[in-house]
Amino acid sequence: MSLSFMIKLKILWALYDIQRIYFPILAAFGVPVNVVTIVILSLGKCGLSKCVTRYLVAMAAADLLVVIIDLILRQVPIVYRDQFRFLWYVGLCNIHAVLLYAVTDCSVWFTVTFTFDRFVAICCQKLKTKYCTEKTAAVVLGTVTVLSGLKNIFWYFLYTWEYWLSNSSWFCRVSHGVSRSLAWAVVELMHYILTQFIPFLLIVLFNVLTVRHILVAGRARRRIRGPSSGESSSDPEMEKRRKSIVVLFVISGNFILFWVVFMVCSILRRLDYLGYPVPLPTFVREIGFMLQLLSCCTNTFIYAVTQRKFREELKNGVKYHLAMMVKLIRSEDLTLSNILS
Repeated sequence: MSLSFMIKLKILWALYDIQRIYFPILAAFGVPVNVVTIVILSLGKCGLSKCVTRYLVAMAAADLLVVIIDLILRQVPIVYRDQFRFLWYVGLCNIHAVLLYAVTDCSVWFTVTFTFDRFVAICCQKLKTKYCTEKTAAVVLGTVTVLSGLKNIFWYFLYTWEYWLSNSSWFCRVSHGVSRSLAWAVVELMHYILTQFIPFLLIVLFNVLTVRHILVAGRARRRIRGPSSGESSSDPEMEKRRKSIVVLFVISGNFILFWVVFMVCSILRRLDYLGYPVPLPTFVREIGFMLQLLSCCTNTFIYAVTQRKFREELKNGVKYHLAMMVKLIRSEDLTLSNILS
């Protein structure tokens, strides 16, 4: 064996060891932070519009489902396969796959629709009053959810009911005929393009157009206000716009950063089965899995960093629960002392 192969193999095994710690910790962190995000945003006290709040709550809910269905019910059993061998006798893998890919689609496309909503709000003032509403957001999110479910039904027929318990080519076991079928290969490639490649391009496009509009509008406002009006930082309108795009850019950047490796690996793997092999070390795919799942656990941190009122609500919630715990402990101590006396 060559030296490069040995190095790649050692990196891969090191990643497997890291995943045995990383995935359980990520699961223990991802569930509560997404639940907390949903609760805080649903209270409507973060100073965000109802339209934006609905998108952010939907994104947090989708991320929570990805953490449960993908991270807890797929990745953890894979890294601890010896403890989860019983799954080989549980005939639910193809149903699990449909749910997993559907919620992943929702998580991705909710981000796209939120990015488009903010693009309209900032760049299309005439359309803003009609499109950027709570009702429109509900219709868009509902449509994305239904289409995601319908789009991923084909996994039920592509996969068998048997769990593979591996991050190799497929989630569930498939027959050799299906794995080498040109028709299924094309369908699967289209799935990766629709779930990863097109959303990636759309998010980049909407952000570029939004930045361009803000720069042009900023120059125009500075010319109108004149040098005597001071710097643009004192312009309340531009300050408001800057604040409104912070969440957009951070969430979009979070998606792009954490999904790019997973997207490239998925498309190249399917091209390989179509007869267009592109050499890619296996450990790169594993890094892609780890980063993609991490993206579902970072939105609470994003909101805490970028939104002052979200931080305040989070602090108030923590203080309230700590006070309740202290009160409960004191009550138990008092009860115990009464019994002993």
